[in-house]
Amino acid sequence: MAWDRNQMAARAALELQDGWYVNLGIGIPTLVSNYIPEGIEVTLQSENGMLGMGPFPIEGEEDADLINAGKQTITELPQTAYFDSAQSFGMIRGGKIAMAILGAMEVAENGDLANWMIPGKLVKGMGGAMDLVAGVGRVVVVMDHTNKHGDSKVLSECTLPLTGKAVVDRIITNLGVLDVVEGGLAIVECADGVTEAELRAATQAKIV
Repeated sequence: MAWDRNQMAARAALELQDGWYVNLGIGIPTLVSNYIPEGIEVTLQSENGMLGMGPFPIEGEEDADLINAGKQTITELPQTAYFDSAQSFGMIRGGKIAMAILGAMEVAENGDLANWMIPGKLVKGMGGAMDLVAGVGRVVVVMDHTNKHGDSKVLSECTLPLTGKAVVDRIITNLGVLDVVEGGLAIVECADGVTEAELRAATQAKIV
């Protein structure tokens, strides 16, 4: 047993705090908008120029002009604001965004993050990831614990090009929740049906 994508997104949504401005990365993090806890008001920011993103549209009600940074169609809210990329990155670089929930290919035990490219594969560019990890108050990563070959993606050291050094605060995977602490990672909780021993066995990084 382990969490599926939606359960991981729902767990990540518990990281949201009332009144926060939050950026959701592409992949599993985009699903977080569907699980915002009751009584919590958060404003979702998309680096392509939107503040106040609504949930995903119902089938048949999509607006092709209304997309998030991952080019998925989204909905607007009565309070939604639109602006250019310069203003969007001004918010990010100016420390106005409280938290970013991002996907990752690899995370290291010291909080290093690799989430933008695999050498030899075609990429469109860095996107907003480097600015986000440098500018926001808190970085939470949501990803699968292992790759399709069963190798750990939670490592002592990243092997892929870095997005940022020592930037990750919390890692949420299909196996559980880990915090980056002095000297390694600390287990916060295990996913439903996952034992601490299983979580440790799947983690190449040092767990303290």
